Amino acid sequence: MRLDQPRVKPLSEDALSPEQADVLAPLGAGGVIPAGPVLNIFRTLAHAPNALKAFLAWGNYVLSKRNDLPAREREIVILRTGYLCKSGYEWTQHVEIGLRCGLTVDEIARIKAGSEAGWSRPEAALIRAADELNADQFIGNQTWSDLLEHFSEKQAMDVVFTAGQYTQVCMMLNTFGVQLDPGQTLDPDLRKT
Repeated sequence: MRLDQPRVKPLSEDALSPEQADVLAPLGAGGVIPAGPVLNIFRTLAHAPNALKAFLAWGNYVLSKRNDLPAREREIVILRTGYLCKSGYEWTQHVEIGLRCGLTVDEIARIKAGSEAGWSRPEAALIRAADELNADQFIGNQTWSDLLEHFSEKQAMDVVFTAGQYTQVCMMLNTFGVQLDPGQTLDPDLRKT
């Protein structure tokens, strides 16, 4: 976590305008998100309800079956991106999602270590792609070729869409100081230094 306190405080239910309440309604109990309170990310982004609506539309693509990357592979890209961006909130949320999508605790730990940490060739290519996008906003020829050896062109495009979406998410989370939701524990490797 970059900040110990939010710069932009999540909106409480009693502070919502009608427009903010409308955009958050499908995200709470019984909505798109499993039963429970609206997550801090959404209650923070609700300060800009039109931006949140647009963000949700693209985010829903990235997390849906319209993204041709299998969910497990998508989560490898998201987690590597979150780790590289030092986003404690993003990492914490997607560790839980990654486990539901078939990643193991050991694999999630190895995502931090990078592409040489005992991955298959396709998985290593995903991690290298996330690394290159983070470092240079570009996937080099060798890594692109490696992706196309194991994934379709559309899936390789979805790697870029996924890493790009979650880089943006991490920028928002880190800069706005979005804090973990109740009951979550920050990974010690992502503590503020």
